[in-house]
Amino acid sequence: MLVNATEMLKKAKAEGYAVGQFNINNLEWTKAVLLTAEECKSPVILGVSEGAGKYMTGYTTVAAMVKAMIEELSITVPVALHLDHGSYEGAKKCIDAGFSSIMFDGSHYPIEENVAKTKELVELAHSLGISVEAEVGSIGGEEDGVIGKGEVADANECKMIADLGIDFLAAGIGNIHGKYPANWQGLDFEALEAIKNATEGMPLVLHGGTGIPADMIKKAISLGVAKINVNTECQLSFAAATREYIEAGKDQQGKGYDPRKLLLPGFEAIKATVKEKMELFGSVNKA
Repeated sequence: MLVNATEMLKKAKAEGYAVGQFNINNLEWTKAVLLTAEECKSPVILGVSEGAGKYMTGYTTVAAMVKAMIEELSITVPVALHLDHGSYEGAKKCIDAGFSSIMFDGSHYPIEENVAKTKELVELAHSLGISVEAEVGSIGGEEDGVIGKGEVADANECKMIADLGIDFLAAGIGNIHGKYPANWQGLDFEALEAIKNATEGMPLVLHGGTGIPADMIKKAISLGVAKINVNTECQLSFAAATREYIEAGKDQQGKGYDPRKLLLPGFEAIKATVKEKMELFGSVNKA
């Protein structure tokens, strides 16, 4: 069932686990995540970047696809359809398109402008029962053209944004999008604890979940992280499985070139990755 993310993340934080946001890029991605969530009896958040939304021909198409899949696949676990790293304009479009949750990433604005734009979107989204994620301190790396320097968020600025009535907060703590470099210094848990205290128990979001060691993931959850984003890891597993299929010449055997056969190994690889993350995050059997 399609819901906003507020209650699932409050429950996750209270019970000491995290809900995974798995970014979707097409029908296979969406189907794989939804089926795995149902099999694991786990709540799930489907993340859609602005680039992926455009690739899938628009937010209205994405929302219609997700709602239809939930019905056709008889998905019973809570599912949130969430804009990832949205612009002000993109957030408004997703609200109109029928998304159940949005993220406004105002981290690149001066804090006063971030506050003003976030406040306006909170009022609009909440009037329609849509949950809101905001960001302070940009996340490092690049995701669909959104580039962050990897700042550590200021706890006082986090409080300013949290006090606007948002539902969950993404705060930079040294995490990055994409693959982590060999010289990565790890998550800044002192900063995370300060943010947790400043925001008085608000569910926190860890972006760049691919490649963070399991012990760091579990410590972050213990310090208030209730939502963890995964995108690159699913892309890598999909690519590896598809490459193996083609290099083995299976696309040249019988009708192995049929897209339903060609994409199946990647589809199964996404499912395996999502299941592994749900087990790590502790969300299995929490629906």
